[in-house]
Amino acid sequence: MSNAIVLSLPHGPDNPRNSEGAFITLRDNRVLYVYTHYYSDSWGDDAAAYLAARCSSDGGRTWTADDRIIQENEGQWNVMSVSLLRLQDGRIGLFYLRKNADHSCILRLRTSEDDGETWSEAVDCIPSSGYYVVNNDRVIQLQGGRLVAPATYHRMMSRLDNKTGKPVLCMDGRSIALCYLSDDNGQTWREGQDWWALPVRGHSGLQEMGAVELKDGRLYGYCRTSVGCHYEMHSFDGGETWTAPEPSPFKAPCSPLCIKRIPATGDLLAVWNDHSGDLAPIPWGPDAGLSWGRSPLVTAISSDEGNTWTHKRLIETAPDHGYCYTAIHFVEDAVLLAYCCGGGKTSGVLQDLCVRRLGLDWLYGA
Repeated sequence: MSNAIVLSLPHGPDNPRNSEGAFITLRDNRVLYVYTHYYSDSWGDDAAAYLAARCSSDGGRTWTADDRIIQENEGQWNVMSVSLLRLQDGRIGLFYLRKNADHSCILRLRTSEDDGETWSEAVDCIPSSGYYVVNNDRVIQLQGGRLVAPATYHRMMSRLDNKTGKPVLCMDGRSIALCYLSDDNGQTWREGQDWWALPVRGHSGLQEMGAVELKDGRLYGYCRTSVGCHYEMHSFDGGETWTAPEPSPFKAPCSPLCIKRIPATGDLLAVWNDHSGDLAPIPWGPDAGLSWGRSPLVTAISSDEGNTWTHKRLIETAPDHGYCYTAIHFVEDAVLLAYCCGGGKTSGVLQDLCVRRLGLDWLYGA
């Protein structure tokens, strides 16, 4: 039963942060991992970064030693938060955020017909202006062909400055959840009919939405919140409309949940920071500050389309490190998980990145 870190990407000189990404299997069975490489003197979400790639020729066991730049920084801030999809027409879709300012962040798409050697001109997946967050490894294509980009929108608001007492314009940390849809393989995009806000008070709103298609065609959507658990909703029409958000069984800090279907078994795999206390203590005190509460990292499996979750397994437990923004990719009889893993006294939570390879037998506890 395999369980090992196979690639470590710590921060270093002139590289203050290596952050969230996504995987794709190429036609020759190599695995490409694209992530966010920071190159200025800051590791903040507004600092300069480009998209870099590493490659594996043996199912994720070993990786190339040097970066290949996939997308130069075309934003006034950066480019980040990659999703990679093998589209139904055979092309690879490279989705990423272009960040210009605290009022300008949109999802863009480039496609490749030659397995990532060259890329098309970019298409804006969000046709309106504003600050929209689409997490890494989030964009999905439904069985019927529709592309769904789960997003959250942060409005601009006025707030009294603590020092001057005068109103200043800033981004609202509370966001609403909505989806952007394409029915022509990503050429054009439109907003779905619904948006939802968190129905209780909280400083997060509904953040960092994700979705997975269920076997009966419904979509299961989920958002991180600051109220102790993820909130969930369902769509019966391919992401056009959604049921009202309700608390989910995933107890967690304000940190993303990730769910994908396991091809070999048809079950669902969830990865999140489990704060139920079932498997490991919840960080508190100084440790919680260093980890942002984003520990432990846990997996679970559902064989009944998300109604119940079993086979809980601990991935990471250090209380002073944070584990988040997981990308999930299946290879052979294993799964690759890439996630931020910084913390402690030597780095921030989002500064360091790793890839872990887990056997499916390990996930199931066989």
